[in-house]
Amino acid sequence: ALPILALSEARLHGFAIDEANLQRQLDHTHAHLERNQARYSAGEGTGGNADTAGYALWALAAGDRAADETTSAVTEYLLTWQSDDEHWSCTSHRPPSEASDFTTTYVSLYGVTFYGTDEQQARISARIQSVKGWLINAPTGDNEDRVFRLLALELVGAEADMISAAAELLSRQRGDGGWSQLDDQESDAYATATTLVALHRTGSLQATDDAYLKGLAYLLETQHVDGSWHVISRSNPFQTHYESGFPHGNDQFISTSASAWAVLALLPACPEAVADDVPAE
Repeated sequence: ALPILALSEARLHGFAIDEANLQRQLDHTHAHLERNQARYSAGEGTGGNADTAGYALWALAAGDRAADETTSAVTEYLLTWQSDDEHWSCTSHRPPSEASDFTTTYVSLYGVTFYGTDEQQARISARIQSVKGWLINAPTGDNEDRVFRLLALELVGAEADMISAAAELLSRQRGDGGWSQLDDQESDAYATATTLVALHRTGSLQATDDAYLKGLAYLLETQHVDGSWHVISRSNPFQTHYESGFPHGNDQFISTSASAWAVLALLPACPEAVADDVPAE
């Protein structure tokens, strides 16, 4: 999902991208949902549950995929899954991107908001209200929580609470310009980039503000010569490792996510005029 988000956003900023590669990723994402459409319709979902469904819909939305029977089945699943709770809960523990109820709630709510059918709108509205109450009162435990709490607060229209959530994130910027996933860890590209994107997309920070520029400086200083960012994995592996082709070995999947988020953080600071000079890779 995250490389799709990064490529789609880069294209919107005028950068030439590998269009065929982007379409392959979108087709792959949709095909995965379509193969499991019956399971989604039955309220069963797939591995990763709401995280898988929510991230997939977020990716398809970024790629401008139209709603269809498959996306309707997935939104129905999300509205049924954990429907007695105030919010969506993560069922995995692969930090940082698959270990936070705030992340799961955001991607799930984004998916049903973007792809929800007319018949589902009443339930979506009710879900928004329950999520809003939870977001306002729930404590956060790490940077991932704080980032996706801010993004979700904007999604549910809780403007007043966004101000304090953004201030808390800003207050945790390190002297090196970055942010850390956990308070006792050093800054890294994943935490820094997700924070910058959340603050910028919610209107809490402009790309010309000092804090944003310091964050960008940190990202540029930590980028590798191959264009990627390396972040050490915090997850305990429970699946056999396989190569995706991305650098950094056993850390390649969190590094892929961090690199995608870093691109999303850098794009708002890029003059649109340079886009015509950027060749396709």
